[in-house]
Amino acid sequence: MTTDRITIDPKIYGGKPCIRGTRISVTMILELIEDGLTFQQVINDYYPQLAEQDIKACLEYARAVVEGEDIHFIDEKPLAA
Repeated sequence: MTTDRITIDPKIYGGKPCIRGTRISVTMILELIEDGLTFQQVINDYYPQLAEQDIKACLEYARAVVEGEDIHFIDEKPLAA
């Protein structure tokens, strides 16, 4: 797992997870991927200081966060007519 490339520091970007040694947040990278950019486009057009492993680490971090979520279902009762 490459999530050792992701750091959380309350003094950097408000404690949002960022790529180690940068102020580039995981969210910034995920938004670019969501917009359809390839890893190479993210590097070439936006963040030439990153490596492909940094972008993969963002995806792995996001997956790990979702996997770790606890989901609680609420028994919904129908509304009275």
